[in-house]
Amino acid sequence: MLTCIAIDDEPLALELLEDNISQVPFLKLAASCSNPLQAMQVLQQESIDLIFLDIQMPGLTGLQFIKTIAAKPMFILITAYEKYALEGYELDVVDYLVKPVSLDRFIKACNKAWDLYQLKTKKQSETTALPYFFINADYSLVKVTFTDIMWIEGLKDYLKIHLKSSSKPLVARITMKAIEEQLPASMFIRVQKSFIVSKDYITSVRKNSVFINEMEIPVGDNYKDAVAELTGKH
Repeated sequence: MLTCIAIDDEPLALELLEDNISQVPFLKLAASCSNPLQAMQVLQQESIDLIFLDIQMPGLTGLQFIKTIAAKPMFILITAYEKYALEGYELDVVDYLVKPVSLDRFIKACNKAWDLYQLKTKKQSETTALPYFFINADYSLVKVTFTDIMWIEGLKDYLKIHLKSSSKPLVARITMKAIEEQLPASMFIRVQKSFIVSKDYITSVRKNSVFINEMEIPVGDNYKDAVAELTGKH
């Protein structure tokens, strides 16, 4: 859920905004405010992910309000004036809606905020995740650190996990899909149906293969774009 605040000095506009928010399943309205000063009090008491904000308001304008906040949530601007759009985007707002706002356009803006929130949450989870995992192998739960994995090879229902610290691969009964979900995407790349490799241990890329020292791993057709993105050679 995205916890949000609605800010507008016009009662009817605020009521319409509240109604639109109520129709979006992943939005939770924490407060409706008629001015930014009220919203500041809410921000001091609650963790807010998204603010729907009018621009032209007496006292502190919406754009001025954004500039006063140090730890900024996401903002969607809703205004009757198009002329502030450029300044709004310079402040990294998620979207800029011009009144009257149709429900479908409103939902589109909310979906953008939701996608950004999920991306941010994923990056934070990768950053704070433990640097290892445990896997069933050799009749034990074996601790494997991500930095020790050179490449992983799929063999039907089994995997061979090739480690820097061992000449003998670790054999585990687990699917490629299951282990891929445990690996941080920032560190590993799948290069074909049966191979996942550590980005750190790739020594070279030639035509349709990646190399880890002398080990050559062919790149599958469905994974060429990911490898091209890794090398920066699209």
